[in-house]
Amino acid sequence: MARERRPPVSGAERGRTDTGAESDGRIRCPWSDSSALYREYHDFEWGKPVHGRDPLFERVCLETFQAGLSWITVLRKREAFRSAFAGFAVELVAAFDDADVERLLADPGIVRNRAKILACIANARLVADMTDELDELLWSFAPDSRPRPASLSDVPAITPESTAMARELKRRGFAFVGPTTAYALMQATGMVDDHLADCWVPQK
Repeated sequence: MARERRPPVSGAERGRTDTGAESDGRIRCPWSDSSALYREYHDFEWGKPVHGRDPLFERVCLETFQAGLSWITVLRKREAFRSAFAGFAVELVAAFDDADVERLLADPGIVRNRAKILACIANARLVADMTDELDELLWSFAPDSRPRPASLSDVPAITPESTAMARELKRRGFAFVGPTTAYALMQATGMVDDHLADCWVPQK
């Protein structure tokens, strides 16, 4: 598989029951059981609506860097990414030059992949030049609300909406934005709610 689907479900996790209770008695989506960092992300961020150009640009970049890797790798490096990419302020990243690319490639705190680094800089320039808002564009693909999935097997990897989002972003010149990446972005930013039906996290 070229890219791990989100939620970050391993083969072992697929064989488990579809809910997991932590010591605090709360029932969570099983993928969050493997680390405290995953649990914190699951409880307080994943699936919560995200708005604003720079916050959404950050999520697009993080999904770009996650391609082909485990999501936990990106979470562990998230603060280093924010420092290296000027807080993901669009105008600042759009102004990055060759020296910045070399700086990023030498930074052990981030994922040092030239193609992904160049894609994030190029995407920042596209966002900076947009006549419409990134927030409005991305959220225009959010589907109508639906019941939460009953089990991990009910969580899709792509949807018609994520395919349409990826197609439009590619039409505008964005890189590393396939349908699976687009759906992961939709999950991470609350455009869809893929917490399981009996997960404790309140529905939006």
